[in-house]
Amino acid sequence: MLAKITFAALLSAMSLPALAAQCDVTVDSNDAMQFSTKEIVVDKSCKEFTVNLKHSGQLPKAAMGHNIVITKEVDKQGVATDGMTAGLDKDYVKEGDDRVIAHTKVIGGGESTSVTFDASKLSASDNYVFFCSFPGHWAIMTGTVKLSG
Repeated sequence: MLAKITFAALLSAMSLPALAAQCDVTVDSNDAMQFSTKEIVVDKSCKEFTVNLKHSGQLPKAAMGHNIVITKEVDKQGVATDGMTAGLDKDYVKEGDDRVIAHTKVIGGGESTSVTFDASKLSASDNYVFFCSFPGHWAIMTGTVKLSG
C-alpha cells in the first residue's frame, strides 16, 4: 500500500511543470520622478530578459519623460551625461554607445514600452544599474540590476 501511495505521489510531482525563471520585469514610473522598484533581478538561466516600463503619470514625455537604461555602475554617469546631448529624439542615449546594455525609449504619462536584451551581457563579477536618462532624472531615478541563480 505504501509503495502505491509513494508511486502516486511521485507521478503527481512529475506532472507539475518545472519552475521556470522569471525572465521579465515590469517597472512603473510616475510624475514624481520615481520608479516602483530599486532593484531588477535577472536569473542567470534566462537567455533573454525583458524590461517593461509603464508611466502612470499624466505629464507628456517632453516635460516628464522616463526611460530605463542599463549599464555597468561605473559607466552610469558618463552614459547619462552623453545622453543629455543626444536629445529626446534619441531617447537621451548617445547613438552607438556600447556602454549601454539595453534601453527603452522615452515615454510620457499613460504610455508603456519594453526592451529585451541578451542576458549573457551581464556578468556576476560586475555591478550594474538601471536609471532614467532624461536630463536631471538619473541621480534620483536609479536602482541596481542583479544577476541571480
